[in-house]
Amino acid sequence: MLKNKHILLVVAGGIAAFKALDLIRRLRERGAEVTPVLTTSAEEFVTPLSISALSGNKVYRDLFDLTAEAEMGHIELSRAADLIVVAPATANIMAKMAQGLCDDLASTLLLATDKRVMVAPSMNVRMWEHAATQRNVATLKNDGVLFVGPNEGDMACGEYGPGRMAEPLEIVDAIERAFQTGPLSGKRILVTSGPTHEPIDPVRYIANRSSGAQGTAIAQALNALGAEVVFVTGPADIAPPSGVEVRKVQTAGEMLAEVEDALPCDAAIFAAAVADWHIDGASASKIKKQAGALPTLKFAENPDILAKVSKMGKGRPGLVIGFAAETDDVIAHAQAKRDRKGCDWIVANDVSPETGIMGGAENAVTVISDAGIDPWPRMTKKQVAVRLAQNIAKALEG
Repeated sequence: MLKNKHILLVVAGGIAAFKALDLIRRLRERGAEVTPVLTTSAEEFVTPLSISALSGNKVYRDLFDLTAEAEMGHIELSRAADLIVVAPATANIMAKMAQGLCDDLASTLLLATDKRVMVAPSMNVRMWEHAATQRNVATLKNDGVLFVGPNEGDMACGEYGPGRMAEPLEIVDAIERAFQTGPLSGKRILVTSGPTHEPIDPVRYIANRSSGAQGTAIAQALNALGAEVVFVTGPADIAPPSGVEVRKVQTAGEMLAEVEDALPCDAAIFAAAVADWHIDGASASKIKKQAGALPTLKFAENPDILAKVSKMGKGRPGLVIGFAAETDDVIAHAQAKRDRKGCDWIVANDVSPETGIMGGAENAVTVISDAGIDPWPRMTKKQVAVRLAQNIAKALEG
């Protein structure tokens, strides 16, 4: 299962750091390559020499290693691994991860990575149960970080409760599960997300209120089921998901180019709120305000990405899903859009201001397909994403 898998192991500064030695041995027994990273605090508990001897690799410790950083070593470290494992994951490093702080090599590469991350928490029971830690745990889980443990038991401090780092074999089992094939394993799925920004001049643009939250949640849910996800996103309010291929764009034209470049794929989910129009002949310099004179803007239609992919014929994804954000006659407009665009499913929702859905944390959707009209109850956008991903898996199995 782990043969030739590359694990980047971050060892943070806690008493459980000694377990990292056995963890390295167990991983190498199963054919994994382990590249270790030690925080300064970790060196108070284990030595770089012992870690290096067991891993058979150089131990990375310093963000300002001039030799490595001449080639942006922290970026290379963060991208070369198949999985990043933080064991032990202290309250401190988890807080940094949750807040996006990076003041040393370990926290910097965790922020720079585009790969999945697994943490094995280890801390005093009171620290684990503290509201701040639990908020950070919730944030990390929502970001797609995998957790193993913590276990309950006696602490080095003499207290008892949850906070003990999982045992090395438990962590190995969790790592193996992370590489197991899911129902979407081997499937390549395209997801578009966020708004597009269509320039009027260098400082002004046309956009909409899409936050990108629903598209991001969908990409995370598909990735959790084993899919290879290509995530094409406009300038969204929230960070793109980890563990997927992210392609950032600004305009509808750029999004179309990235979508076409990402094909072929098994399924395509168009959750982006693409602007319908752009300015024909956007100004190369800022348009100056003149008293009594209003600028004249000439609009032109943007490419219809959903229709183009839905009707492409050869090379068309096996499942094409569009979104219909409406403010009135939601079902009727969504059905008409599905017929007009030629997609397989339409996910319709009411984004009237009073619903709080556009830019909010919840969604209430109706899925329209050949099978009929399927209204879902209001739920979080993450729950919508998980349910949609499961339905996609079932459809692609057939």
